[in-house]
Amino acid sequence: MEMDTPEVLSASARTLHTLPEGTPDLGAMRAWVGTLLRDLSEDVRLDVLLVCTELASNAYEHAEGPRAVRVQRHTDFVRVEVDDHTPAELPQLGRSRLGDSRGRGLLLISQLARCWGTREFTGGKTIWAEVDA
Repeated sequence: MEMDTPEVLSASARTLHTLPEGTPDLGAMRAWVGTLLRDLSEDVRLDVLLVCTELASNAYEHAEGPRAVRVQRHTDFVRVEVDDHTPAELPQLGRSRLGDSRGRGLLLISQLARCWGTREFTGGKTIWAEVDA
């Protein structure tokens, strides 16, 4: 697992966390992001952690690996990006098709993030979201 971990992520800095194949270790990812953003307010940090968790969970649930999370901090927002290698299946905001307790991750993200979207690359896609800091 690759982790580029500066002490605290400064403005306009970007860092990468490669997610493990197989069973996701979302706890390790959350600890990594929490450390990077520990000087932000708790509310902002918790929103970013929830967005990271939802995006990474979706990458495991709906896509193939390898998967990676990037965090980029700007002066007034934090951008989270999750890469996977399933280009054809772009996420869509809508009603849960998986039942009452699942399938609402993008609805949460759309409420917490100032904006979100997708970007395709050769052999995969990036799902991203920006949270006001």
